[in-house]
Amino acid sequence: MTDTLVETPEEEAEETGLGEDDRLKPEFIEQVVATLDDGNSDSTRDLVGRLHPADIADLFEQIDADRRGDLALAVAEILDGEVLAEMNDFVRERLVDELENAQVADLAAALDTDDAVAIIEDMEVEDQREVLRALEPDDRAAIEEALGYPEETAGRLMQRELVAVHENMTVGDVIDYLRDQTELTTDFLEIFVVDPAHRPVGTCALSWILRTPRNFAIADVMKREQTLIPVDMDQEEVALKFQKYGLVSAAVIDASGRLVGMITVDDIVDIIAEEAGEDILRLSGAGEGDINEPIAEAYSSRVRWLVANLGTALVASGIIALFGAAIEEMVALAVLMPIVASIGGNAGTQTMAVAVRALAINELTRSNTWRTIRHELAVAILNGATIAVLIGIGAGLVFSNPALGGVIAVAMLVNIIVAGMAGVFVPVTLERMGQDPAVASSVFVTMITDSMGFFAFLGLAVAAGLVG
Repeated sequence: MTDTLVETPEEEAEETGLGEDDRLKPEFIEQVVATLDDGNSDSTRDLVGRLHPADIADLFEQIDADRRGDLALAVAEILDGEVLAEMNDFVRERLVDELENAQVADLAAALDTDDAVAIIEDMEVEDQREVLRALEPDDRAAIEEALGYPEETAGRLMQRELVAVHENMTVGDVIDYLRDQTELTTDFLEIFVVDPAHRPVGTCALSWILRTPRNFAIADVMKREQTLIPVDMDQEEVALKFQKYGLVSAAVIDASGRLVGMITVDDIVDIIAEEAGEDILRLSGAGEGDINEPIAEAYSSRVRWLVANLGTALVASGIIALFGAAIEEMVALAVLMPIVASIGGNAGTQTMAVAVRALAINELTRSNTWRTIRHELAVAILNGATIAVLIGIGAGLVFSNPALGGVIAVAMLVNIIVAGMAGVFVPVTLERMGQDPAVASSVFVTMITDSMGFFAFLGLAVAAGLVG
C-alpha cells in the first residue's frame, strides 16, 4: 500500500504564496513583479493561478499602480468577474478603464447582477452604454434596471438570480422543477414561495424540502413569517434587518409588493464592514479614507473639514483673546488651558462615538433619547469629578496655589459635563435634521469643548480673583 501525502495548511499556504496570516507574502509579490519585468507571462500565470480570487484581487491592490495593467494582460485568462468583484473600488475602477469594453461585457455576463452592477456603475456613460449593448438582452435588462435605482439601496444590492415557486405546488413538484430547469441559479439556500401575482408569501429552506415527503404541499412546509426588503431601502437599513433577525437571505419587493430580487448574507457582510468603516472615517473627516483613493479626491474630501476646523479654532482663539491680560498676568493659566480643552475634547469624542454608533444601528431612537442623555450625563459627572479631583490636587501642589487648583477642578468638571451633553445632542440634532451625524459632529463637538473649556477656566480664574 502506498502512503498518501497530505499537505499541511502551512505547506499549502507556502505553495500559494500566502503566509500563516492568510496574507500575501512580500517575497511572493516580489516574485510576481520579477516575472512581469522579465516579460514571462507564463510564469506570472503559474504563480497567480494558485491564488483564490480574493487573493488575486489583493495582489492587484498590493503592487504599484503602474504595474497593474501589465499584470492584467499577463493573467487575462484568469482575470474573471469574481476577481473584479473582490477588488477595491478604486483599483477596480482604474483597471476597468484599461480593459476593452468587450472584455468588461464578458466579465459582467459571468457575474450575478449585483456584482456586474458594481463593475459597470462607475464607468463613463458612453463606455457603459457600449458594454450594455454587448450583453445578452436578459442580462442587459437586469443590469439597466438595477442601475435605475439610487446608489446604496437594496435595488443596487440585490441579485435577480433566485428560485421562486408557486404556493400551489407540492414538495415533489418543487424537487422536479429544480432538477428540470437548467437555467436556474445554482447557488441558493432558500426558495421563495409566491402567489399568482408573484408576491412573496413565504420561504422554504432546502433542508426542509429534502426532509419532507413529496406529497406535502409546499404551502404547508414553508415559513410564512419573512422579512421583506423594499427595493428603495438604504443598504445600511438592510444590513440592520439582517443583523437583527439573523437572516440568510431576504426577498426584495417593488412598490406593488412583487418579488424582484433577493439579497444574501454574503453581500451584507461586505455592507456592514463598509458602513462601519465609513462612519469611523467620517467622524475624522477623512473622506473615503482609502489608501488607493486618487490624491486629488483625497485632498478635496479632507481639506474642507480642515478649513471648517480652522473656523472653529478661531472661535476658541477669540475667547482666549478676551482674557489676554489675565493670561499675561498669570502664566500658569496658559500652561493649564490646553489640559482643560484636551480632556474635554476627548470626553466629547467618547460620547459622540457612542451616540453615532447607536444612531447607526437604531439603538438610539426618539423613544429613548432622554434616557440616553441622562445616562451620558451620569457618566460625564462621574468622569468629570474624577478628573477634576486629580487635576485640582496636582495643579494646586505644582503651582503652590490651592485656589488655582480649585478653579481648574471646577472648570474641568464643567467642561466634561458639557462635552458629554454635546456628544449626544450634536449627533442627535443632525440626525433629526436629516443630516448624517457622522459627517459633521466632530467639528461642532470640538468647537464646543474647546470654547467652553477656555471660557470656563479663564472666566473662573478672573471671578475667583486669581488675576486682576
